[in-house]
Amino acid sequence: MSDQLDHFKEEPQLFGHPKGLFYLFFAELWERFSFYGMRALLTLYMVQEIFKALVDKDAATAVVYASYGSLVYASTVIGGQISDKILGMRSSIFLGGILMAIGHFVLAIENNMAFFTALAFIVVGNGFFKPNISTFVGSLYKDGDVRKDSGFTIFYMGINIGGFVAPLLCGWLAVEYGWHYGFGLAGIGMLTGLIFFWSGIKKNVFGDRGLPPNMEVYEKKMFGIPQKNLIPIISVLAVPVIAYVLSQYKAILGEETIVSIIFKVIGVAILIYLIRIMIKATLEERKKLIMAVLITFFMTLFWGFHELSGSVITLFASRNVDLTLINASQTNALNSMFIIILAIPISLLWAYLSKKNLNPRTPYKFGLGLVLAGASFYILAMSAGSADENGMVPFAYLFIMYLVISIGELFMSPVGLSKITDLSPKRIVAFMMGIWFLSSAYAFQIVGFISKQLAVESTDVNVGGLQTLAIYTDGFGLIAKYALGAGLVVLIFSPLMKKLMGNVH
Repeated sequence: MSDQLDHFKEEPQLFGHPKGLFYLFFAELWERFSFYGMRALLTLYMVQEIFKALVDKDAATAVVYASYGSLVYASTVIGGQISDKILGMRSSIFLGGILMAIGHFVLAIENNMAFFTALAFIVVGNGFFKPNISTFVGSLYKDGDVRKDSGFTIFYMGINIGGFVAPLLCGWLAVEYGWHYGFGLAGIGMLTGLIFFWSGIKKNVFGDRGLPPNMEVYEKKMFGIPQKNLIPIISVLAVPVIAYVLSQYKAILGEETIVSIIFKVIGVAILIYLIRIMIKATLEERKKLIMAVLITFFMTLFWGFHELSGSVITLFASRNVDLTLINASQTNALNSMFIIILAIPISLLWAYLSKKNLNPRTPYKFGLGLVLAGASFYILAMSAGSADENGMVPFAYLFIMYLVISIGELFMSPVGLSKITDLSPKRIVAFMMGIWFLSSAYAFQIVGFISKQLAVESTDVNVGGLQTLAIYTDGFGLIAKYALGAGLVVLIFSPLMKKLMGNVH
């Protein structure tokens, strides 16, 4: 253990953290710039361009948005496994970043086929990039390092700086010059993130972390091709298949689409694999793994409500909010703006409470986060009472809603991200990070379900005002009840969950 401690002390430090954290911070900042810049435009682009001729364009948009979101995060499970066994984190991050950059640039082509192909590139690329860069952050700290929570909070702020700036710039470009300029800027952001990561490797700030776990396996040939080359080839070949699946937005079995059926099968497979892992685990590992799965489940519920910001809430902003200074796609920057403002104060609050031995354990933070999510939707539901004669509500309601849900996010996501790495056995940590991101994937199925319930049927691209107000506000009231109920259940059962966590706070 002393050798391990010496190893960590010898590494270059910056502001009391490993220097590598800040290279990963900037790499992730620019990757999230690309991701959130595109996401801010996606729903409005589909409603106003891709599906504008359809009466049920809202429903078609909801299905594609949910399918894309689910696949983009589900792919992280596969990417985490391939990284653990073959590529290592560095190669996975490079491969993912390049595929995502291609996807963003293809979005700049004005063509429906190009649209679905671009989404497919981003789906495959994110699978390699996202779980590995987060796991990389965890690997910079030794077991039990008290700096890890604050390290993840700093990393999380990088995500939100990208998430704040991107909708403002991409949203402005889309309105002033055309959708595809906004998408093109997102591609430039992704390339910038890769450059930061590459510079960190060149300066050796990561030491020997992130290399292939076994060079023999990395170089091993299959079908006469080394695995290090075969995986990128298979990844590119998967793109047209995923593009086709995304384009099939009509139900084929009752209410089920191809993606929702695939997703249910993936869910069963993941469950079987987790059961196998738990059978082989020790009793202590099993308790912690159960808690890791519960944390992931609670996060699924939270993201299911939170991710409505890119779909239904963006349409509500476009159709029913009296916006000032910003347009509907730019409202996607509000969440990240509040995270940037509040991340350090809330991080300091946890540190202060820890010194007083009053820092609430993770289950309590999750319960409070869900209660805050419910409160935020209740605020939107109340906005109907302040609507003018045209069915437009004051911007203040949307502003306050984002403030409240952002506080809830800070109670849950950075804390949960850190706890997954603490609760997971080292041999499967990247896979468990994949499961953590799968919470967002299942959340998008919730998003798709809710968005279809709140879909407006109209041939008018500019539908809004009194035609849509009650549909949205009544829906937001129902969401508030479900979120508040879930939060209260978590708070009631928190003492039991504390025991499962053992020595993990």
